[in-house]
Amino acid sequence: MTARLGLFIILGVTLWRIVTLHFDTTDLFVDEAQYWFWSQNLDFGYYSKPPMIAWVIRAVTELAGSTAIYWIRVSGPLIHMATAIMLMRTARRFVGPKIEGWTGATFITLPGVALSSVFFSTDVVLLFFLTVAFWAYFGLIEKRSAGLAILLGFAFGCAFLSKYAILFVVPGGLIALILLPSARIAWRDFFVSVIVALAVAAPNLWWNLTHDRTTVRHTTNIAHWSKLRIDVAGGLEFFLAQFGVVGPIVFFAMLWAVARALKGKSDRRETMLIWLSIPVVLMITLQALVAKAYANWGVTAYIAGTILAVWLLDRLWPKGLRVSLVINGTASLLFPLAAVFAHQLVLPNGSEVMKRYLGRSAISREAGELARQTASSIIVSDSRDLLADMFHTLRNDPVRIYAKPPVGAPDNYYEQTFALPGDVAERVLFVTTHSVDCAQPPELVRSWQPTEGYYRGKTIFAYRILPTCLAGN
Repeated sequence: MTARLGLFIILGVTLWRIVTLHFDTTDLFVDEAQYWFWSQNLDFGYYSKPPMIAWVIRAVTELAGSTAIYWIRVSGPLIHMATAIMLMRTARRFVGPKIEGWTGATFITLPGVALSSVFFSTDVVLLFFLTVAFWAYFGLIEKRSAGLAILLGFAFGCAFLSKYAILFVVPGGLIALILLPSARIAWRDFFVSVIVALAVAAPNLWWNLTHDRTTVRHTTNIAHWSKLRIDVAGGLEFFLAQFGVVGPIVFFAMLWAVARALKGKSDRRETMLIWLSIPVVLMITLQALVAKAYANWGVTAYIAGTILAVWLLDRLWPKGLRVSLVINGTASLLFPLAAVFAHQLVLPNGSEVMKRYLGRSAISREAGELARQTASSIIVSDSRDLLADMFHTLRNDPVRIYAKPPVGAPDNYYEQTFALPGDVAERVLFVTTHSVDCAQPPELVRSWQPTEGYYRGKTIFAYRILPTCLAGN
C-alpha cells in the first residue's frame, strides 16, 4: 500500500460519502439539530458541549449560504478526510513511510468514522485536532521547536474546545513521559505547549465559571457518578463494542500489541503508542463498569491506536490489513446507503432500522401547521427532542419557539437559554408527549400517533394553553 494508493482510497471514500449524503433521507438527530441551533447563537460554551462544533457548522453554512441538512452534515466526511491525510503524515513521522498508506486507508474506513461521516458529531472535530497534536508532539520528541510547541498547544486547546474527552489522553501521555525517555520533550517546549493550550481553552473555561459550571456539571451528570455500582455487563458491553467502533481486526491488533508489550517484545515506539491509546479504553471500560459509558466515549484511543494496529499488522500479519480493509470498507460503503434507503430498511416488526433518525421533522411540520390553524404565534414544548427539530424545521416559519420554563435547574440548553418568558400572557401551542391537566382546562387541538420513525406508536399532544398552566405540568 503506497502513500499514493492510500490517498486515493481516502479521496474515493470521501467522495462516496459526499455524493450519497446528497440523497440522505434521514432527519437531523436531536444532537445534530442542537449543534445547528448553537451555530445560530454563537458563544464560548453551551449547556452540554464546548463550542467548536457550533463554530464549524456556522462557518460551513455561511459559506454555503444554506442551513439545509446537507450543509450541516457535510463537514463530517470532509474533516475525516483531513484527519486521515494528517494521520498518514503522523505515521510517516513516527514510524516511517512503509505504513503511511495503510494508516490512512485504515482510518478512513473505521466503522466509527463511517458512522460519524453520515451523522455529524463532536468526535469528528476532536479527532482532527488530536491528530495535529500528535504530529507536533512526535516532531518535538526528535528536536526542540518553538513552532511545533505552539502548534501542539494550539491543537490540544482546540481539541478541548471540541470535546472534553481529549482529557482521557492525558493520563497515559503523562505516564509515557515519566517512564519512557524517548517520549520526553524539552521542558521549554512542554511549558510553551501548556501555556498555549490554556490560552486557547480559556474562553470556554471562563464561560463555565460565569455560567455555574454548566457544561462540567452536565458532563458529570451523564457519567452517572452519583449512582456508582458494579455493572459487569455494562463494562463488558462497552469493551466488546470497541470491536465494532474500529473493526474487529484493528481492535484485536491493539490488544495483541499489549500482549506483546507484557512479554517484553515491544520497542520504545510501540510502547509509546500503547500508552497513548490503551489507557483510554481501560478508563472508559472502568467507567462503564461502575456507572455508564457510550461506545464512542473511547474514540481518543484510536488515533495512536490506528497507527499501533497498522504497524503491528504490517510486520506480523500483513494479510490482516487487507482483510480489515475489506470488512471495514464494506461497512463504509453500506452506512451511507442505509441513510439513503432509511425508509425501506424495515425490521419484521415494522420498525425501521434507522428509526432514531426518522419522523422528527414530520412532527415539527405538523406543529407548525397547527400553529397556523389556531393563529398561535408561540410554540412551547417540554421535550428536548421536539424542540431541537422544531427550531430547525420551522426556522423559516413566523412562529416563536420556547422551552417550557424549568422547575429548578434547567435540564437542557433550551430550558437554560430559551425558556418561555414570564411576561407572555396569551395562549400558546404546547406540544408534548404526555397529557396535560390544569385548573384552567387547556384546549386539546390534536393528538396523534406517528406511524413511522422514532415516535412510532407514541402519542403526541398539541394544546392551546395559558402559560400559567405550564408551571404546574
